[in-house]
Amino acid sequence: MKVGGSYTLPVPRERAYQGLQDPEILAKCMPGTEQLARIGPDEYEMKMKVVIAVVQGLFTAKIRIADQKPPDEFRLLVEGSGKVGFLKGDGLLTFVPAGGSTEVRYEGDVQVGGMIAGVGQRLLDTTAKIVIRKFFERMSEELTQAGQAASLP
Repeated sequence: MKVGGSYTLPVPRERAYQGLQDPEILAKCMPGTEQLARIGPDEYEMKMKVVIAVVQGLFTAKIRIADQKPPDEFRLLVEGSGKVGFLKGDGLLTFVPAGGSTEVRYEGDVQVGGMIAGVGQRLLDTTAKIVIRKFFERMSEELTQAGQAASLP
């Protein structure tokens, strides 16, 4: 399954780049995340609850950040599995200045198997778009709040 699109975050490019690599912020922003822990340089382990239609379960995933070119781009590599199936993803995030904001462009490929794959391509596409939108909405809120807190005396 191909995923792609863009979202504008209301912060400068360097802050957007840092925020999308901050495990504390990411854990707050990813829907269903129960735990996100650093297990090595640029590598994390995540536990999250996945719900797609009638299929739901706990996933354990490893996330690795690769090909970093701060503050322009980085690649995310994800491998996860649970009782309801598995997923494997590879995505590129590109950060483009947009005035005082940053347009985050993302494109990638996700493979799923098991019961998750059985819900159908259309439902997977729709669910992925909803999860990505919710993620970026929360990320926008977190980065805005962090910026406001940092500017207080």
